[in-house]
Amino acid sequence: MKAIVMTGVGGPEVLVAQDVAVPHPGPGELVIRAEAVPVLFPETKLRSGEFPMPVGTPVVFGFQAAGVVVEIGDGVDRALLGRRVAVATAGFGSYAEFVCAPAPSVTAIPDGLTSEDAAAVLMDGSVALALLATAALTGTETVLIEAAATGVGSALTQLAKEFGAARIIATAGGPEKSTRALTLGADEVIDHNAPEWPTRLRETLDGTTLDVVFDSIGGSTARDLLAAMTPVRGRILSYGWLSGAPAQISTTDLLPYGLTLTACAGPAWLAEVSRSGAAALDRATSGTLTPQIDSVLPLDAAAKAHQLIEQRSPIGKIVLRP
Repeated sequence: MKAIVMTGVGGPEVLVAQDVAVPHPGPGELVIRAEAVPVLFPETKLRSGEFPMPVGTPVVFGFQAAGVVVEIGDGVDRALLGRRVAVATAGFGSYAEFVCAPAPSVTAIPDGLTSEDAAAVLMDGSVALALLATAALTGTETVLIEAAATGVGSALTQLAKEFGAARIIATAGGPEKSTRALTLGADEVIDHNAPEWPTRLRETLDGTTLDVVFDSIGGSTARDLLAAMTPVRGRILSYGWLSGAPAQISTTDLLPYGLTLTACAGPAWLAEVSRSGAAALDRATSGTLTPQIDSVLPLDAAAKAHQLIEQRSPIGKIVLRP
């Protein structure tokens, strides 16, 4: 079968199309014929070596895929054969025509939702739903959603008011993404490409404060937001670091304002995200969560997809079609 092999740590060029053996499931596993493979931002960090790979190279790359179950291992429900599902691998193996994954990772794709849309929305919607459940909005809060036009931010922007946000202030990178964030549901948008964007945020707040920050940028600017947050009730949900580093905030920074920071990471958090998968796909089917797809590319364009993501040019998910 055709697959994209990560030949080593480095730039997008380490992702190489090769012929490899078709995988077969072990106990508790299944194999799908892949129809759509999302290219995820964290995958670029693995490929570059910023995050550690769970296995050595060379290895077939990739986290997730959507397609049809064609083979099952011992202990797996036979009713899954022939079903369209989305799966998560053990951290490698999804950039391929056939993908082996643990059966517990399966999320059934509802009728009426394409495999491309399921692949595009699964991670973003699942993470957004878990974040909103953690935030426990009450209907009165002003929230800041960083990187609101793409990825998890795009799903948060679509869903936040339903879950209790009274006002959504968003950040986005550049005019095109700012327009997209407004279309998705933001009330105001600030261009986070500008170095002084936290100052612009305080001007936008005009004397009011932020109750909740959905922090995907991290880095040193996270500390600049603290003075703009509601004392005692203000809370930061930190789940990403587009800046290249997690939020540079210590307990000493939080104490003067009485704020809290929740680290949305780790095995227990990922289990909560996984439990939100079916709800994310149901919302995509019903239309309450619209998948954001930038482009659908052939499987052998994986290196190009990584290059585009690192340039921050896509507005929406890039999906590979095996």
